[in-house]
Formats: sequence, structure tokens, C-alpha cells
Amino acid sequence: MGGKSKTTFKFSLIMLLSLSFTLAGCGGNNNTKNNAKAEETGGAQTTAAATTGDKIEPFNISIFLGEAGQQPTPDNKIYKKIKEETGASFNFEFLAGDINQKLGVMIAGQDYPDMMTGNTKLTAAGAYIPLEDLIEQYAPNLKAHYADYWNMMKDPNDGHIYILPNYGVYNGKVNSAYYSGPAFWIQKAILKEFGYPKVKTLDEYFDLIEKYKEKYPKIDGSPTIGFEILNSDWRNWGLFNAPQHLIGHPNDGGVVVNDGVAEIFADKDYAKQYYQKLNEVNQKGLIDKETFVQNYDQYMAKLSSGTVLGMFDQHWNFGSAEESLTTQNKIERTYVGLPLVYDTATKDYYRDRAALNLNNGFGISINAKDPVKIIKLLDTLISEDWQKTFAWGIEGEDYIVNEKGRFMRTQEQRDQATDATWQLANKAKSLYSWMPKIEGSFNDGNATGVSEQPEEYQAGLKPFDKEFLDAYGFNSYVDFFSEPPANPVYYPAWSIDLVEGSDAKIASTKLNELSTKFLPKAILASPAEFDSVWGDYVGEVKKANVKAYEDKINEQIKWRIDNWSK
Repeated sequence: MGGKSKTTFKFSLIMLLSLSFTLAGCGGNNNTKNNAKAEETGGAQTTAAATTGDKIEPFNISIFLGEAGQQPTPDNKIYKKIKEETGASFNFEFLAGDINQKLGVMIAGQDYPDMMTGNTKLTAAGAYIPLEDLIEQYAPNLKAHYADYWNMMKDPNDGHIYILPNYGVYNGKVNSAYYSGPAFWIQKAILKEFGYPKVKTLDEYFDLIEKYKEKYPKIDGSPTIGFEILNSDWRNWGLFNAPQHLIGHPNDGGVVVNDGVAEIFADKDYAKQYYQKLNEVNQKGLIDKETFVQNYDQYMAKLSSGTVLGMFDQHWNFGSAEESLTTQNKIERTYVGLPLVYDTATKDYYRDRAALNLNNGFGISINAKDPVKIIKLLDTLISEDWQKTFAWGIEGEDYIVNEKGRFMRTQEQRDQATDATWQLANKAKSLYSWMPKIEGSFNDGNATGVSEQPEEYQAGLKPFDKEFLDAYGFNSYVDFFSEPPANPVYYPAWSIDLVEGSDAKIASTKLNELSTKFLPKAILASPAEFDSVWGDYVGEVKKANVKAYEDKINEQIKWRIDNWSK
């Protein structure tokens, strides 16, 4: 996975540092070029105020999040706690519309808030400031947190660190009761209906969906949707990525890597096999007629309705839809991930060992009024006490500690935690999902995520889920997947920065455009026209500068092997 597991010693160092290095020193120097500028973002004025001694003075940080979302309530208890104890408050701007269009406007006007989520377009535009010196001087907790990953975080183009990865840094025991990655998802009700079959292949999967849809043409009065395909904005993996998994490879983005050598798979015969299957099931009326014209919100609304039987997606991407189904007490309409392959001789490789989430997380913009104050705040929030607050909430309100010192929830607490309205007032999801975080276990042995706490996971299972897992002889839904091997040093190839404006990036963008144009046409074509559409697609792919794209990926794979193996 590139990088080693955190040691107990190193984690203890973070704890020691966090006690001795508090946000009381969050004042810093107002020495950036925009010190005197009060920036307007989303109608709210951003100001900065220093702390002096033990006195906490308020300051605001404007943040752009590169995804859609909802504003927390004004009285959100976690953000209120942050402000009371550190002085910091946040002004969030969520993505509305197309990410590339939004970034283009920001870059053209150099109109950046204080912090932004990672994006290689922003890096190439010089929108972020280097962070390594700030971390060395002002953020000992962050330095300890990332110590084993320091070289991996450096941009291979200039050696600077611009983004603080939000996932992939582990401490202690890693618990795996929740699977967040890619799979072919299917409603649990379908598997129960047909006697809990072991579904391994793509053909078996669609056969079950077809039979269920025929038997139940409506769910709760609405037409049953057999299969959804997500092809919205940057979330296009729902259309693109399945073929690599169906032949037994992990998620390397647009390439398949064999013996350290990458090649695109978009135009390969095994990709054609998948899209021809989708063409076949579309003729049977299993694919949603609106699937290629709807946006992400519409896709999520359909999943939340309980009418969608299956889709290929990453679990983290539709978690709020499952929470909605749970709140509606439609547990049987939630999903189980299936690691499908073309044939039973192929071993599934969907589940991987978590890798450092490069180019994702937070960076500090060149317009930030006080980068020192921001980095000190993030340094404070990586401490164990704050990490427990983000992950578990407030002790006594959101979780309890049993006689063995284990974190647990009451059933009432479990129920409220899945309610989207409750979350807006009681969780800091918008901040926590993108900020640096401890994963694995806290120093007291409790899991850093509620869903990874083994006894809490079991206690929180609904009766339907207990019955379901018992029928398969599994302890959790992770057990549907094969154990992942050790990650190759370079993994994953999708995190390689192709560099904006380069031949490789231009070729990658062209491939994306061609796939977005031709694959829906191929899926929706009559069976007699499929080969013709596919042939046109492959012909256009061959005209793109694929070699530049593959060469850049292979160059960086070699660079990672040479530099990350040390």
C-alpha cells in the first residue's frame, strides 16, 4: 500500500504533542499577501483574529468543497464546540453544477477561499501553497501523523506537499466490518427472495434482477428499476470501471496493470463483453431509461426510494441513500456488494488494502489570510480527543462507554445517527470527511469509526441483517469479498497526477469524452447495431494519443517503485 503502518510509539507521540501544543498559540503571523483583505465567499465575510495567551478570539475559515452537500445547521453542536474551544468557525461553499466549469471560473479569477479540497487542476494552476515548511514549524501532530508517508505526499513535479490526504493513514489494529469500495450492488430483498444464492458472475447477477423485476414490477407503488448506471460529472466510474474488476483486477482507474506495466482497457475485448451485456439487459428493459440524462441528485433520489434493484458503484458514494432507506425502515431495500467476475475461475479483486488518498483532502490556498492559523487548527483537530468527537460524537449524548472501556451506542443513538436531518445539527461531516484523520484504532483500542467497532457493528445490526448474514454464514458484509493481497508499491494508478496541459492529460480527457459519448450509444443501440457502434468507438480511441497517457502512467509507476520502496 505504499507506506508502513503507524507504530504505537508514533501515535503516543501525537498524543503527547497534542497535550503540549494547543491552539492557544493559534494566533500566528498575518504575513500573507492578503492579510488585510476580508474575502466574501457565499455572501459571508471571512475574517481572521489572533489568539493572545489563553484568550480565544474568533476567526473564520472559508472552504470550498468539490462535491454537492448541505449546510450544517447554525446551531450544529460539533461546529459550536470547535468555535468555543478554538475560536474557529467555517463558511462552506459546496459544489453546484459541473466541477470543471466551477474550477475554470475560480482559476481564471484566482478567486479562492482559504481552504479547498484537492484537485490536480488547482495544483497545476498554482492555487495551493506548499505545506511542508508550515507543518515542520507549526504542526508537530500532523508531522507525526504523516511521518511514514512524507515522501509519498510530495508532488513528483516539484517536491512540495500541497494536499493533506484525508484517508489512508492507519494506527493500531485495522477493523474491517464495513466495505466502502466498488462492487455490483444488489438489494438484499432479491437475495432473500431467491433463497440466499451465492452470486459470482455477471450473468447470474442480471438473471436474478430480471426475475425479481418480472415478479415485482412495482415497489411501493412505483415502477421497479432494474439497473442504474451513474455517469455524472466526475463520478463516471459507474460507467467506466467495471471491466477491470470483472477480469480480476483492482481499481487502478483507467488502466489495468500487469507486472508493473499499465495499459488502457476501454477498448479491449473484455470491456466490449461488459457493454454488450448491458446492451442485452437494456433490451429486456432492465436499465433505467433516464440513467444517462440524470444528475447525481436524481440518481440518489431513486436509490433512496427503494425502487432500484442494482447498480455498479462505490459504497461511500451512495451511503446517504442507504441511510435514508434505513430511516424509512426499508432495510430489505438496502444493498449488499457482490464482487462479480466473468467466470468462476477468476478470483475477485474488488477489496483492497487502503492506500494513501493522494490528491484528496484539504489544501490551503494562495489567498488564505493566515495559513499559520489554519495549519495550527488542523494540527489540533488531529489529536485523539477531537478525532473521537468527529467519529463518535459527544460521550453520553451520541455514544456510551461500557464497563470494559468500549465505545457503544444505544439503539436510540444508532437510529438518530442515520437520520440526515439529525446529522446536519450533530455531526461535522462536511469538514471531517476531507480533513486529516486517524484510521484504525485509538490508543485505547477503540475503533476510529463506529462501523468498524466489532461489537457495536454486531449490536447495531437490524434483525433483517442478522438473519441475512446468518443465512450466508458471514459476520459482516465485508465477508462477501476475498481478502485483498498486499498492495503493489505504486498502487493505485488512478492517483497519479497526469499534469494539466500535458499530452497525457489531453489524451486522458479525450478518452473520457469518447467513452462518455460512445458507451451510452452502444448500450442503448439495437443488438444489430452494437458491433458497429463499438467499432466506431474503438476507431476513435486509436486516434487519441493513448501512448502518451500510458507512458506517463508507466513513468510514474516506475518513479513510485523507485522512491516509495525506500
